Amino acid sequence: MSPLPATIPAPVRTRIRADARRRTVPTPDAAERRALLLRLLSLPLRYPDHELTDGRPRLTAAVAALPPSRAGAELAAFMAWFTAEEPEELVRHHAGTFDPRRDSSLHLTHYLNGDLRRRGLALLALKQRYRAAGWEPEGAEPPDHLPVVLEFAALAGPGRGEAPLRQHRRGLELIHRTLTDIGSPYRHLLAALCTLPPPPAEDTEPSPGAGAHPEAER
Repeated sequence: MSPLPATIPAPVRTRIRADARRRTVPTPDAAERRALLLRLLSLPLRYPDHELTDGRPRLTAAVAALPPSRAGAELAAFMAWFTAEEPEELVRHHAGTFDPRRDSSLHLTHYLNGDLRRRGLALLALKQRYRAAGWEPEGAEPPDHLPVVLEFAALAGPGRGEAPLRQHRRGLELIHRTLTDIGSPYRHLLAALCTLPPPPAEDTEPSPGAGAHPEAER
């Protein structure tokens, strides 16, 4: 892009450059790779039931096939531990790590919304967002459970799909710090997510019910 004339005021030049960045659309290959990475982060964060532990060889192969990146390296470091542990140890570690009452909770509204009423409204907003995209999560986990949010991001794309991740960025960073402090291998998954570059294009459309409750995007 050619330089903007110096006669244009600095705030206007900044806005023009920001608008140009938002109009940049990722290539189909880049979008597919990003979706795959988000999906590969979602799966091992789930409760390690038999289906997940039995699928570890396939997960490891998929991670090994990723293009080189900081996020991919963190994911590979986690998988080295995840594949070496016995299923019973994985269950014990997961249950002891992701206590919903602590700062390692995977329920993202725990960090952004304080009381139960505000969290209830935030969960409702997420449900509305998913339904507006034509998606219904499987399983019994609430809509703010990080693996669910990651799966939606992978399915719906970097704009609307990743909006909840952008909104809960501070919570994700807090989870990462907590996992690092306690030395949990799950810190690698949060590190991968936190080091993932912003998407080339972002959706600025407000979430369903925006303005009516604290979960509305700013």
